[in-house]
Amino acid sequence: MHTWFECKIRYEKTMENGMVKKVNEPYLVDALSFTEAEARIIEEITPFVTGEFTVSDIKRANYSELFPSEEEAADKWFKCKLVFIMLDEKSGAEKKTSTQVLVQAADLRDAVKKLDEGMKGTMADYQIAMVSETAIMDVYPFHAEGELQKEEK
Repeated sequence: MHTWFECKIRYEKTMENGMVKKVNEPYLVDALSFTEAEARIIEEITPFVTGEFTVSDIKRANYSELFPSEEEAADKWFKCKLVFIMLDEKSGAEKKTSTQVLVQAADLRDAVKKLDEGMKGTMADYQIAMVSETAIMDVYPFHAEGELQKEEK
């Protein structure tokens, strides 16, 4: 089970027109604690940010599933709220349980398509209650030291 933390990084970014602007960008990190999340985001961001930066905020993110995409055009992350409909055997009433998943896609239609593809093997009935674009710039899942070396070979 993943524990996701949304970490915001504040730094000065050089825009396309040459202007320097202070930005506060959110990233998602898989970590065990707030302390580990801060250490991991600093480690992941350092090669990409020139100059000083600060971790301005860390909060838990409640995502039960992540559907990343290898496509070049899929550069946005969409938060999707799913409602699972289950039948209570004792009372016979419908019971609804909601959960949030994160989908990497190019646009809204692509996000719904990728969400449906990712949920194909699910036995439970579900409804898509909401799909919205997030400001998340990138996601850093946890990789054990041995796993990283295997992937690089």
